[in-house]
Amino acid sequence: MREEGFEPGRIQRLEDCFQGRLERFFEHDQDAVWRMLTEPQAFAQWLAPGTIEQRSGGLVHIDFEDSGITIHSTLIDWDPPRRLQYSWSSGDEPNRPLCWELSSSGNGTQLILTVGIPVEEDVAKACAGFDAHLDMLAAALEGVPIRFPLDRYLQARRSYQALLSH
Repeated sequence: MREEGFEPGRIQRLEDCFQGRLERFFEHDQDAVWRMLTEPQAFAQWLAPGTIEQRSGGLVHIDFEDSGITIHSTLIDWDPPRRLQYSWSSGDEPNRPLCWELSSSGNGTQLILTVGIPVEEDVAKACAGFDAHLDMLAAALEGVPIRFPLDRYLQARRSYQALLSH
């Protein structure tokens, strides 16, 4: 079942986790989208406050103050302005790989986000959360940052739950 006006990403079951794949096209050049993913003042507009040491092995710190979640991770892959990968977890938590891939496409940028989610966690919730943040990224790129779109998140979560039940 697909919610009206919402096209969910894809979810596949891997050996030890689920992997969500979300795609977006932005009518902005690749460097502009890259800055939104990597510069603290920019990603605070659509993700959360934090810092990224911009080098392979660099530290990633993102603080989702409202939910009490803090990410302390390390950059696994740093290939500006094409690929950025780290785990969206901290300490002894399970590995949750997050990979942002950018490519120029026509008059803009294609973004592919892959999200690893441990099998015991709520896959629909995780993918819906990232879908909502991608909507926030689109708004921030347009210069009109928005708050977390709860209605869109709930719509996305229902779509992902339906996708997983088939």
